[in-house]
Amino acid sequence: MQQRLVIFVAHNYDILPMKADSQNVTDYTNDNTIFMVWDFKDNLDVKDVFSKLCKLLINLNNSVNVRFPVSRASCVMGIGHDAWLRLDLPGPLPKELVNFTPIAGSKHRAVSTRGDLHFHIRADNTSICYDMASAITDVLSPVAVSTEEIHGFRYWDSRTILGFVDGTENPQGQDRELFSMVGDEDAAYKGGSYLFVQKYVHNLTSWKELSTEQQEKVIGRSKANDIEMADDVKPANSHIALANVGDDLKIVRDNMPFGNMSTNEMGTYFIAYASTFTTVQKMLNNMFIGSPAGNYDRILDFSTAKTGSLFFVPTFNMIDDFSA
Repeated sequence: MQQRLVIFVAHNYDILPMKADSQNVTDYTNDNTIFMVWDFKDNLDVKDVFSKLCKLLINLNNSVNVRFPVSRASCVMGIGHDAWLRLDLPGPLPKELVNFTPIAGSKHRAVSTRGDLHFHIRADNTSICYDMASAITDVLSPVAVSTEEIHGFRYWDSRTILGFVDGTENPQGQDRELFSMVGDEDAAYKGGSYLFVQKYVHNLTSWKELSTEQQEKVIGRSKANDIEMADDVKPANSHIALANVGDDLKIVRDNMPFGNMSTNEMGTYFIAYASTFTTVQKMLNNMFIGSPAGNYDRILDFSTAKTGSLFFVPTFNMIDDFSA
């Protein structure tokens, strides 16, 4: 069977071009997304397959930018700490690339789960996403196992399944590059990004038992028109109050809702690109431990984190080196 050759990077020409050598972490949310997490099998030499994967990533990203220039399609690859060591990639490692440590609050827990490779596949066309995932699977399946595959979609005007607009606090324009990419503080990895992901499953039965006013107090915004509550009205344990850690500490979120009606597994795949993982860590501490301690994010009473993994997104120049 002929292999489909499709992995894409496309720019949002009307809004913001991405940095020439960086993977496409600054683009705005697409209509369709596939998230994949792969773990290498034990006791196998995986270096040759990884080299082949890097070649594939570069080749297909370039070709589809020509074939489908307005598809806004891309595939971003992140590499986990243990995989970085197993693949014998350059050292020292990116300064903040570690295995994510679980965060235990008084009631809720941010779990840590293994992840060797993460793929963020997105496009305005579902077929493109499907073919990208297929090409990756063909290469990786002999030496790795896919432990997570989430098919996300745009829900109305970028709302979560909970019914509220998501990503309102995202940086815009050139600030997206500033907050999502490593700078001179780690010169060897400049232009790369830290990638943190969590799969959240929502308890919609309990959520729907709340009135609209009660839901708005959980989030800290109005449901209909996405207006943030005034500081003297917004509850201290609302999601907005705790997840926003300051205008100088932002991340680029590309969250997507997902859902399976028959199993009632409805949720949000949280994905953050950041110039430093410290910012994400602060947000998570606020949410799960609380600020002050015990004042945890009320949204966690309706949303359970099932995964939690940290990756590093290298530049294309680094991927080219890895493919040699």
